[in-house]
Amino acid sequence: MQFNNIYQGLINGTEKLALVGLGYVGMPIAVEFAKHVNVIGFDINEKRVNEYANGIDSTNEVGDAIKNTTVDFTADPTRLKEARFIIVAVPTPVNQDTTPDLRPVQGASRTVGQNLTPGSIVVFESTVYPGVTEDVCVPIIEKESGLKCGVDWKIGYSPERINPGDRVHTLTNIRKIVSGMDEESAREIKKVYDIVIKAGTVPVSTIKTAEAVKVVENSQRDINIAFMNEIAMICDKMGIDTDEVLYGMNSKWNALGFKPGLVGGHCIGVDPYYLTNAAEMLGYHSQIILNGRKVNDSMGGYVADAAIKQMIEAGLAPKKATVVIWGITFKENCPDTRNSKVVDIINRLKEYDIVPYVADSWADADVAKKEYGVDLVPFDELPKADCLIVAVGHNEFRSMSMRQLKDKFKEGPDEEKVLIDVKSLYRMDELKASGMRWWRL
Repeated sequence: MQFNNIYQGLINGTEKLALVGLGYVGMPIAVEFAKHVNVIGFDINEKRVNEYANGIDSTNEVGDAIKNTTVDFTADPTRLKEARFIIVAVPTPVNQDTTPDLRPVQGASRTVGQNLTPGSIVVFESTVYPGVTEDVCVPIIEKESGLKCGVDWKIGYSPERINPGDRVHTLTNIRKIVSGMDEESAREIKKVYDIVIKAGTVPVSTIKTAEAVKVVENSQRDINIAFMNEIAMICDKMGIDTDEVLYGMNSKWNALGFKPGLVGGHCIGVDPYYLTNAAEMLGYHSQIILNGRKVNDSMGGYVADAAIKQMIEAGLAPKKATVVIWGITFKENCPDTRNSKVVDIINRLKEYDIVPYVADSWADADVAKKEYGVDLVPFDELPKADCLIVAVGHNEFRSMSMRQLKDKFKEGPDEEKVLIDVKSLYRMDELKASGMRWWRL
């Protein structure tokens, strides 16, 4: 069976590439490849498919490019039979007990298997622990297709590295890890990705190695941020401003530049659990990674507790106070609300019988309601606040002056206005001069 002619077929237009999963990762990949080859974009979400087909990018990852793309968007899985190079980019969340939830990749594997053409290469981009692609996905595809992996079709893995909302580190200029089950598939997979990855691809020797690269790189970031969050809590107890400490520390050439914050999203807040779960199955209990996760998962509650303390010190009765939260997405300037840790702030406040008003013009109100039970309020309908928690660093929040911020509070003495600046968006000298009671992580 010929597998080394797929790249050439894509280039000359006789073959098609298919994307399975058109979210924050899959859709930008599909759009980029479509600039060079014929692409079928498949997703089970018909609403999402119809939006893309009508030039609407709800992820805000490619913007107006969605209007002119040649991607053939579809919710019909049988269209996958037309492609010989299939990329799977479905989400890989965790369960309530933090164990990996493999149902999306298992479902995608069944769909691919039911529509697999002999002579195809299937590449998974979904973040998984080492072994999932070959030990979980391959058997499902073989069962559904009746085709033998390594004989009738081949498998590879290339972990996604897209950073949602990042307009600098985009798909084409981030080096991409690539791997295949053997030398032939690895070479062909590399050639296909080299079509769009300007920064270059990085081949590794095995699929398991490529799977490990992804979970390890995000676990490293998680641990570093956990350290910064611990420093923030220590500085808070010492009465020292964390941001000023880090500014001084970062003046040294070998400082790493990490900052404290809420660690959510589909990668850093999830991937360490995939790694530690795999280690547990092999009899190793993580000493560092899980402790980092424990620290980072606690930060939403810590911020809420700080807000309660500041309200009490301002002479306010927290249960009667009007608390407003700006931002619910997991990061700034991005509509992605997956695994948002702002929700932890909301839930901790509810433990004190405080139901905050939450606003975020970036987020989808229907998604926030469905996923978290949070009713987003339009900014022009927000009440004046006693306590304002700026939880996400959207540009529109960052650009506000102290006078504009003060206008969002109720009339009354400045010392009774409580501002919680989670991301340290505002200058310390301006905060001090404002007369308000303020706290920042």
